[in-house]
Amino acid sequence: MSDGTVTTVSSNGTYTFTKPNREGITLLAGLGVEGDVHAGVTVKHRSRVAQDPTQPNLRQVHLIHAELFDDVAGAGFEVAPGDLGENVTTRGIDLLGLPTGTRLHLGKEAVVEITGLRNPCAQIDNFRHGLLKQVLGRDENGEIVRKAGIMGIVLTGGEVRPGDPIRAELPDAPHRPLEKV
Repeated sequence: MSDGTVTTVSSNGTYTFTKPNREGITLLAGLGVEGDVHAGVTVKHRSRVAQDPTQPNLRQVHLIHAELFDDVAGAGFEVAPGDLGENVTTRGIDLLGLPTGTRLHLGKEAVVEITGLRNPCAQIDNFRHGLLKQVLGRDENGEIVRKAGIMGIVLTGGEVRPGDPIRAELPDAPHRPLEKV
């Protein structure tokens, strides 16, 4: 498994679909991205809060692989880092192929444990009509395939900047595939 690189970091202190790019972000253990609207011990995504505001926040950090933007560009969609609300855009690491519980070492200190897949929603079509079909499909067995990135929790805080290396530390076997969180 190859390691990757952080290409872009993004955060936003208010609820908007997209997140502006930053020179750097600070990950806070047990909370998420400092100053980001989705940071916190309990759920912050509006749909989840409506269901049960006491749920643990398994979506503190959202990571997307830049290769997804290359793929959707081939279908005529222009999508840039931060446009889909992710905090960390990566290149060179197969995020979707990592097992649940993988620890991603970002930069010098930060460690994010992968909790699962982002479940793409209709907001993606509000951003670019037809884009949802590009990031949510079906495999040859008819199973849903989610391509809009992964979610994680911050185990160890630290600064994360574009150009930082990403190293994946796999959990002990048996590995569990990623599921939506």
